[in-house]
Amino acid sequence: MPLDQDGGGVSGASVIDGGLADRNGLYSEEDKRAIAGLLDRIGADGIEVIRLSFADQHGVLRGKSITARALVSAFRSGMTMTSTLLLKDTSHRTVFPVWDGGPGIGDGKLDGAGDLLIFPDPGTFRVLPWAESTGWLLCDVRYADGSPCPFCTRTQLAAAVGALAADGKAAVFGLEVEFHIHRMIDPRLGHEDAGMPGAPPLTEMTGHGYQYLTEARIEPLDQALNAIRTASEALGIKVRSMEVEFGPSQVEMTFDPGDPVSQADAMVLFRAAAKETCRRLGLHATFMCRPAFPAAVPSGWHIHQSLFDAASGVNLFLNEGEALAPAAAGWIAGLLDHAPAACLLTNPTVNAYKRFQPGMLAPDRIQWARDNKGAMVRSLIRPGDPASRIENRVAEPAANPYLAFAAQIRAGQDGLSRALTPPPPARDPYQCDAPRLPADLGAAIDAFEASALWADTLGADVVEWLATLKRAEWRRYLSHVSDWEQAEYYRAF
Repeated sequence: MPLDQDGGGVSGASVIDGGLADRNGLYSEEDKRAIAGLLDRIGADGIEVIRLSFADQHGVLRGKSITARALVSAFRSGMTMTSTLLLKDTSHRTVFPVWDGGPGIGDGKLDGAGDLLIFPDPGTFRVLPWAESTGWLLCDVRYADGSPCPFCTRTQLAAAVGALAADGKAAVFGLEVEFHIHRMIDPRLGHEDAGMPGAPPLTEMTGHGYQYLTEARIEPLDQALNAIRTASEALGIKVRSMEVEFGPSQVEMTFDPGDPVSQADAMVLFRAAAKETCRRLGLHATFMCRPAFPAAVPSGWHIHQSLFDAASGVNLFLNEGEALAPAAAGWIAGLLDHAPAACLLTNPTVNAYKRFQPGMLAPDRIQWARDNKGAMVRSLIRPGDPASRIENRVAEPAANPYLAFAAQIRAGQDGLSRALTPPPPARDPYQCDAPRLPADLGAAIDAFEASALWADTLGADVVEWLATLKRAEWRRYLSHVSDWEQAEYYRAF
């Protein structure tokens, strides 16, 4: 029998009916039935603690652990979160003013470091494989009165999916994720290591690089990869392959395709699972694009995507000959047209732009090609192949997946609505005269702010929000005196 706040039994519908969630129409009747079933399951399985998590602007999971008894209240009325969590950069500094005049976004609902609410999505429930009697639920962010919050990145992706559905179309995404696994030497937890951000850990390699897909290189990483796979599958994330990548201690995992929201959920859960699993093995998993180690090879995040007719299930990218199908042409052209402005969403860190170099199996120009891994958009469309799709190779694995996927959908849909056509496919992507991707985070911020697409689809407040957060990060980077500068100028001048 489900638990209510006092430990007694109530029906799933009565848990929600009349509460703040119900008054704001947050849960459908199907959701209410799912909540009732979930509360039954939690009681029967002896789940004692539930982690309620939401992905912030950086894709970092934040939230609270509550007792199982308090879950009813979370569904009915939400769980409070401090609003400044949405106003922080990657160092966890609050960038916007909250006391004097407020941050200037959110219609005053983010002033004064007041509360927001998170509401669990019952369809995301998992049992944590590494924590005893603990469940996990992903949540959506709302304002304290229960009204929609545009700064909820999961809600932004749901809106993009909804706009596509209104056109009678559905997207399917697939993920290839590269990351590094290092052996922990010193976690740097001394009192002197505190800071914003704190000192990074000291690590060493788990294997030498430059032996791509070499069997001998799998063995040193086998324990970690299998542990990550086991944890991922226990969370319902369907792993397809585990690979040794080109760089030292670099690996790649791929997953079954699915709808964009479930794939974004899987990505944030996978990153958390990989880091937690490695930590328990004395290792450190990092999704930082290019770690500052000699010979480190940058990690990419390749987003496979295809488009289907929602009614018939027909793959709209499927073609009969060499020419692209109209849907594929429009989608690719949209991705290319909005690539500079989308980089803030697919490549949101200073570090990401140090990957855009020739010869690193990463793009540096805005173009597409047929099955060429040097291009930004790689077409894997073959006549008669129902799995025909395109692969956008621009993103870094540290990106917020909800925003990265929303960027793909909004840009692709815009290309379709305007009937755009892409240029001819590139044959030599590192030598062609295609325009370059942004050279750094500052250029990406400028392109993002100047784009009408994001103001129209994400909202002007969201554009200002993201640009302000990332510009604070960029300015902190520019003010830092690097090792390169010290070596270059300290003795010379």
